[in-house]
Amino acid sequence: MDFAGAYSPNNLLYILEGFLVTIEVSLIAIVLSFIIGNILGLIRFSKVPVLSKAVGVIVDVIRNVPLILIIFFVFFALPEIGIKMSIFAAATSAITIYASAMLCEIVRGGLNSIAKGQFEAARASGLTYVQTIRYIILPQALRRMIPPILSECTSIFKGTSLAIVISLPDMMHHAQMIYNFNVKAVIPVLLLVSVLYFVVNYGLTRLANVVEKRLSVY
Repeated sequence: MDFAGAYSPNNLLYILEGFLVTIEVSLIAIVLSFIIGNILGLIRFSKVPVLSKAVGVIVDVIRNVPLILIIFFVFFALPEIGIKMSIFAAATSAITIYASAMLCEIVRGGLNSIAKGQFEAARASGLTYVQTIRYIILPQALRRMIPPILSECTSIFKGTSLAIVISLPDMMHHAQMIYNFNVKAVIPVLLLVSVLYFVVNYGLTRLANVVEKRLSVY
């Protein structure tokens, strides 16, 4: 094992560059999927005629296929119908699509977990449907959704590594480039990458615990 060679300044900088790409893709995917997932979850919960069922079918399909297949589809299949993206855009889009479907079900499940009596009481008091969701149902559901949402964020971060199949210049791709050049650097480089993944995911897990405890106070 060549720890000295693996951890040379150039290699560490190269890994850091890939790490920043991983963070960038993850953050964009998390923000977009959170917005889209909430919208889709509310549509499914509201049981809008036709639209809710259509969203349900699409979400179920996406949730039951591998993320890597969606990455392949976005990068290789969409150009066949005139939609061509850069590697970065394709990876981000594929992960966002997959995560949105997951978050949709988290949101729908969270909303469904609130007793129907509260919804009926709010409507009886004169609140509109939107006001009931916004002020009564959603705040309570959010407390229950935070742990699985944060868990999905860690999945998004880890899922970026699958974009190596389309050569996204992320942390895993850069690690592979290093140990392809120096076989003795395989273990040191993978250990470093593992530590970086662990630090970020552990941080997200701790954040979820802190947020959950603070919300439980109110």
